[in-house]
Amino acid sequence: MKFEKKRASSKTEIPTSSMPDIIFMLLLFFMVTTTMREVELLVEFKLPDAEALEKIENKRLVSYIWVGKGGKIQINDSIVEVDDIQVIMYGKRQALPSVIVSLRVDVGARMGLVTDIQQELRKAYCLRINYSANIKI
Repeated sequence: MKFEKKRASSKTEIPTSSMPDIIFMLLLFFMVTTTMREVELLVEFKLPDAEALEKIENKRLVSYIWVGKGGKIQINDSIVEVDDIQVIMYGKRQALPSVIVSLRVDVGARMGLVTDIQQELRKAYCLRINYSANIKI
């Protein structure tokens, strides 16, 4: 009589019971750490230098207006004219009454254009205005 050794038949499978938990944790991690850029800049600008700066704590209240080289004005993702500022900013103020308008104006921009923008903001009742600058070293 011949005896044959029986080999243990074990399957080497990867346990997949904890995979949904791992995927959920990774998804949650990337959702929390990812920041999305809201606006694509269409204008070129260089901020002026300032000796003293004050940071705005709540950035969610801030709406930006970029004034670039050549007098181009950008709000959100579109280039606008001075006459359009009142309508756009009045709508933003209705949605968020405590909105702070931050002007990011190029160093070489005409002061007359900045004054026109300020007048349009007054007409839209956006009276909280911030002027962005770089710290002077």
